[in-house]
Amino acid sequence: MTWTGLGPDTEFIVWSAVKILCVFGVLMTGVAYSVLAERKVSAFIQNRQGPNRVKMPLIGSIPVLGPFLTRLGVWHPLVDGVKSFMKEDFTPNYVRKVYFWLAPAIVLIPSLLTIAVIPFGSSIQGVPLVIANLNVGILYTFGIVSLGVYGIVLAGYAANSKYPFLGGIRSSAQMISYEISMGLSVIPVFMFVGNLNLNSVVEYQTGSVFHWLIFQQPVSFVVFLVAAFAETNRQPFDLAECETELVAGYNTEYSSMKFALFFMGEYANMIASAAMITTLFLGGWTLPFGGLDQHHDGGFVFGLISIAIFMAKVAALMLLFIWVRWMLPRFRYDQLMDLGWKRFLPLTLANILFYAVWMFIFRK
Repeated sequence: MTWTGLGPDTEFIVWSAVKILCVFGVLMTGVAYSVLAERKVSAFIQNRQGPNRVKMPLIGSIPVLGPFLTRLGVWHPLVDGVKSFMKEDFTPNYVRKVYFWLAPAIVLIPSLLTIAVIPFGSSIQGVPLVIANLNVGILYTFGIVSLGVYGIVLAGYAANSKYPFLGGIRSSAQMISYEISMGLSVIPVFMFVGNLNLNSVVEYQTGSVFHWLIFQQPVSFVVFLVAAFAETNRQPFDLAECETELVAGYNTEYSSMKFALFFMGEYANMIASAAMITTLFLGGWTLPFGGLDQHHDGGFVFGLISIAIFMAKVAALMLLFIWVRWMLPRFRYDQLMDLGWKRFLPLTLANILFYAVWMFIFRK
């Protein structure tokens, strides 16, 4: 029997279910408030107020707390969710209906599955804070992420309209181009670590801030970060839904919750990308002082602290994603392809060769 009084198999199932529910809840909350953060950051950059109108009937009447939360726009994500459910779910007659309904789910699901292998904390009562501790975690991640493009291509095809179709074609070419560079960029990381397990990557970065792979692998970090912008269709790489050319690209014909699923998928992909960058290059859930980079089996408080550290790093990267959108102009499509194939691909290959030679000379 284990400390919970359950058998090992039952305890594993229970803890897995608890972790899945908690991670899903946090992820969906993060998606909702990432939208709010985007609106607030864009308002700050453009010197305006942003969301500050929605009031809740009871909490809004509390003297100090109510107006403060209203000015922050805390209730807007809740109202947006209700609005998405209540809007008319219109399906045009000319679309390919089965594919039209299937595409939004295919876009959202891979971003949820990616989170399963990312260690988001140390451990609580000896239970590792990762849903699936796979020995090939990074390979699983790239395999799942590559499925997301099928939903976008399917949406463009199913809409039976030229602008969504062009957006789907653009997205597929863009993701293929940058997935190659993204995959090659992490090879030196695993050459250093000697393991494909993401927990092992985090453990490698303990001891000092200079052990973080952002300092040991700066080229890999920059390529992975830029490729993450392209993979998530974020500006300056949002050519798949370029409003000035394609109306809204692949989601032009969508409305109500089907459109919301595309929206949620984009922000969930952003969070998953930020979590992967945190794990690979920023020490994961660790900090190099106060024993915050060590496993404390059974420590409930330390487990919560490690989760908070991880979430803070992810939040900082999310702010970077948002800031870049509102500060940089969109690339032309030929510039997008040129950067992926003629710049990043040779750079990542040269980076692999450099570290292979360096390790052969200095790590015999």
